[in-house]
Amino acid sequence: MKLKIIIATLLFSLIFNGCKQTPESQTKENYLDFSKRDDQWTGGIKIIPIKTPVGNFKVWTKRVGNNPTIKVLLLHGGPGVTHELYECFDGYFPNESIEYIYYDQLGSYYSDQPTDKKLWTNERFVEEVEQVRIALNLNKDNFYLLGQSWGGILAMEYALKYQQNLKGLIISNMMASAPEYNKYAEEVLGPKLPTEVFNQIKTFEKNKDYTNPKYTELLFKYYYTEHILRKPLEEWPEAVNRCFKHLNPNVYIHMQGPSEFGITGDASLKNWDIKSKLKTLTIPTLVIGAKHDTMDPEHMKWISKEVQNGRFLFCPNGSHLSQYDDQKTYFNGLIKFLRDVDSVKFKKG
Repeated sequence: MKLKIIIATLLFSLIFNGCKQTPESQTKENYLDFSKRDDQWTGGIKIIPIKTPVGNFKVWTKRVGNNPTIKVLLLHGGPGVTHELYECFDGYFPNESIEYIYYDQLGSYYSDQPTDKKLWTNERFVEEVEQVRIALNLNKDNFYLLGQSWGGILAMEYALKYQQNLKGLIISNMMASAPEYNKYAEEVLGPKLPTEVFNQIKTFEKNKDYTNPKYTELLFKYYYTEHILRKPLEEWPEAVNRCFKHLNPNVYIHMQGPSEFGITGDASLKNWDIKSKLKTLTIPTLVIGAKHDTMDPEHMKWISKEVQNGRFLFCPNGSHLSQYDDQKTYFNGLIKFLRDVDSVKFKKG
């Protein structure tokens, strides 16, 4: 009789525990359930009103998935490109039940595109991100900010002012100093090109002949396929080509300048440098660098040690868009960081 009771108890326990849901299984089950969201009728798209010193505008966002503790806002590069550079995230984040938000900054293709140059400042963009955060109900219990290239500048600037709102920060493929980026491009990357090619490119730039088709041809053939995305041009993903097609040159040239060898001319970011402020960042921070990047990976490694709770992810086969050309390394490391912070298992290093 006792044996029957024991067996029955074990069976009941197994059945009960097997049916009991964990928070993780509940998240996975509800990940694609938009039924309780106000953006269900638009498929996750929300147009957010933005107040600026020169008027009110609107920016485009699109949320994918539901996760109460991991929500990643994606800051694209440029300035003036689009969220389309991140479309490969669709191949990785949903399977991990990670919620993420596409977002076109003001001036970019899917958002309003005003022409007043007074809008294109770091300070104004930081306040835009803060307004987006509030509109999407992101907070310190769920809000991760991922910025790549110019988006990395914006992410660092946002964190320096508003880190109390963040759960985690990801700085992808961006140094903390424009002058040091310029030096790396001029002294390290440029000389790696064939001498005659580098000399031709420098001549075009000296003459400010940036619209010359030959200048563009040389950049794409010898520089972009080595340091932007390490694949033959005919193999570049459609989303990347579409993103560059949608670039807003007015924003890009004003802030970045016309050259691809650093930030030059009268570009507003030319002297940007926040190295001395990094030590004030206390939130968990992942810094991503790549061997063939336009940015110095050693500098990115230094950033990870300069912040108080940093971790470095190195993509040995990657370049500036290492989410494409070293995809497995990039996403494995990124997802591990998000999981570790979420489960309070984050360790520096």
